[in-house]
Amino acid sequence: MKILIATDAWLPQTNGVVNTLRQTVAALGALGHDVEMVTPALFRTLPCPSYPEIRLSLFPGSRVQETVERFDPDAVHIATEGPIGVSMRRLCLARNMLFTTSYHTQFPEYLRRRAPIPLQWSYAAMRRFHGAAARCMVSTPSMQAQLEARGFGNIVRWQRGVDTTLFQPRQKDFLVFARPIAIYVGRLAVEKNIDAFLRMSWRGTKVVVGDGPDRERLQQRYPDAVFRGYRFGEDLARHMAAADVMVFPSLTDTFGLVNLESMACGVPVAAFPVPGPIDVIDDGVTGALDWDIAAAARRAIKLSPADCRRRAEAADWKANTRQFVSNLVDCRATSVACAEAS
Repeated sequence: MKILIATDAWLPQTNGVVNTLRQTVAALGALGHDVEMVTPALFRTLPCPSYPEIRLSLFPGSRVQETVERFDPDAVHIATEGPIGVSMRRLCLARNMLFTTSYHTQFPEYLRRRAPIPLQWSYAAMRRFHGAAARCMVSTPSMQAQLEARGFGNIVRWQRGVDTTLFQPRQKDFLVFARPIAIYVGRLAVEKNIDAFLRMSWRGTKVVVGDGPDRERLQQRYPDAVFRGYRFGEDLARHMAAADVMVFPSLTDTFGLVNLESMACGVPVAAFPVPGPIDVIDDGVTGALDWDIAAAARRAIKLSPADCRRRAEAADWKANTRQFVSNLVDCRATSVACAEAS
């Protein structure tokens, strides 16, 4: 199958959306599919206000059209709601081409953290964007239930996997800080709620792996924490495996791929009992869920690394990519249900 994927999130960005798409594209190729990507690498870009790591593509419409005409895809998938996603959606609607989307980010909640915009306005925009798709893919049952409660009517599941060859138990002495070591891995941005991790009572060391627009403020406010910046590949896996517990303080992530990566390293996860973590973490087995994040971390640290590893080994990228393929639709078909005036 010839699959065209449009995304505003791509390298050199470092986040769960990019990691998911990279793994999916690799698995699609291994399964024999022909994949073409439309990413910001094809366009002139500007930094996103308040988040310069994210690049916004300028006037992508003509290149999007050229790519569709040249590649002649069997299926079109739109991964994000940015300029590239909007342009691809507009073209598909204008040509009566079916497409699928995925809901990777709780954008209304993220936006609410930065501006006083009512959630109902943002969700109305998200419903309109994803409602034009034949199917909108989400990663967990709780996200499906949450979006359906918000009026989304075309939700299907697309689970996530983990590279258990890269992320695996390793020696703990890679990190030489006072133990126990609690680690956070991810973007340093206001919507990630990292303050909840850094201000929790902890008798060992708090390690932060990642970067982002909130790093300077966090380093100034929490000088006792160890900030390691971005880490990749083996270096990242060694950092994660050397920790005693992963703390995932986000209240707005749709999944949290680092949770599976941590479990693959034999490291249990502490998180709040919210959509995303409640579907990934088996409370009392692979981690702990509690509104007191410090209590969750203290409880999680006592759990079996072997149980964490077994949970991760069940999350196979190839199987999840087959699920992604099964959700795709023939873009040349027609459907009254998906018609929308452009």
